[in-house]
Amino acid sequence: MTKPKQDLDGELAVEDQIRTEKPKLYKVLLHNDNFSTMEFVVHVLISIFNHSENSAIEIMLHIHHNGLGLAGIYSYEIAETKVSKVKALAKEAQYPLLCTLEPE
Repeated sequence: MTKPKQDLDGELAVEDQIRTEKPKLYKVLLHNDNFSTMEFVVHVLISIFNHSENSAIEIMLHIHHNGLGLAGIYSYEIAETKVSKVKALAKEAQYPLLCTLEPE
């Protein structure tokens, strides 16, 4: 709601209303490949995305059967950080696991 305010010259000034928007959310996706083990993908889902073991196994199987799976939905900065962590962990383990983000 805008609120009238007196200007120094005695004229009526109107304050601008500031609206904040919810940040856009981004999906973090894991892609299937023929080299990363199922155990490694489950490890990534548990350690980086904080899934339970059962949830991680379900997501891993979805990725395995469909080629792509949702690891989580986050604000841009958090999604970007999680993608970077997955890439670093995969590189360290010498797996080509692909992790991307896209707008929700």
